[in-house]
Amino acid sequence: MDHLALVTEYDGTEFVGFQIQDNGRSVQGVLNEALSKLYKEEIKVTGCSRTDSGVHAKGHVSSADVPFYIPEEKIPLALNAFLPGDLSCRRAIRVKEGFNARYDNLGKRYIYRIYSSPVRSPLLSRYSAYTSYRPDIGRMNEAAALFSGEHDFGSFCAAGSSAKTTVRKLDHVLVREREDIRGLLEIEVVGEAFLYNMVRIIAGTLLYVGTGKMSCDEVRISLEKPDRSNAGKTMPPQGLTLEEVFYDWDKWRI
Repeated sequence: MDHLALVTEYDGTEFVGFQIQDNGRSVQGVLNEALSKLYKEEIKVTGCSRTDSGVHAKGHVSSADVPFYIPEEKIPLALNAFLPGDLSCRRAIRVKEGFNARYDNLGKRYIYRIYSSPVRSPLLSRYSAYTSYRPDIGRMNEAAALFSGEHDFGSFCAAGSSAKTTVRKLDHVLVREREDIRGLLEIEVVGEAFLYNMVRIIAGTLLYVGTGKMSCDEVRISLEKPDRSNAGKTMPPQGLTLEEVFYDWDKWRI
């Protein structure tokens, strides 16, 4: 028996999300099927995060117990032979028994992308939301700074969440414009744990601030008085990418 952490990248457009569901094709289901073909017995992975339908990932991590050893540097190439074009294993890491991608992660880094231009870009529309307005990035960053630290993020949680508490801690939220693509804004959110649609609602709130629909004082109120109606809109899924998941690899890697 061998134990693996698999770092995967995927385009979430044609998936119903990471988690297996009855209503369509999931990342977890496709990954399970590919691993089962590679190892010639049923393999089931545990994911670090249940990304929603349409959400992308650059550094999603899954854990899996497999029946025999394959050198970790050879696993991505071997596994990718069984994976479709919108899902790829980027790296495999041999880990100690007991590693769980969901419960042993120390935090995540997300980026939400918004393309701001008078004219839409079909080439960017798959991986970013669109606004015809030109947001004030300075005002957005002023509001973004309010999210750092521990707060009750009840205003930034969509209905249907099963979370026992809406208190979460964020390391930082930053807004920047890409130097290579004018108008492409990136909202980077780093934290220990997240609520349902939390990053997409933070992005919608910051866009409201940047376009004058909300003030920084109203953002403060949304953190002081947790109520979904106090925050901005939920942005569409295609703008969100799970960029990186943090672990104590010195502890877990073999």
